[in-house]
Amino acid sequence: MTPMQALQQHQQLCDELHEFALEENRFLQQNRRTPDAPLLERKRTLLSRLDETLAALRGASREGVNAPEFRQAIEKTRTRILQILQLDRENEQLLLRFSLTGGRTHVSATPATSPSVLQKIYQRHT
Repeated sequence: MTPMQALQQHQQLCDELHEFALEENRFLQQNRRTPDAPLLERKRTLLSRLDETLAALRGASREGVNAPEFRQAIEKTRTRILQILQLDRENEQLLLRFSLTGGRTHVSATPATSPSVLQKIYQRHT
């Protein structure tokens, strides 16, 4: 697999993760409770696929990685990752709020101090 193919595969997954984070955010805001098992299973599946795409990126040859198209694709991917991390942090704050209140009342949440699942995966692979 070429580096560009591996990056494109990773970009596609990042787009799926972003859509999932938006869906999870809508669920949390509308239902004010933790997500159901099917939603959590989808998240686990996406995160395991993330491990696979990161491994493919590491295993790809280094030919062509300095091409302008590749650098532009990397920047696009970084931007998407930052969007995912921001949404993931907001979702974790909502989860914290609902777990502290049992989903009954609105309490302002403090920022999460532990890294999110996505942050842990990226830290593990960098």
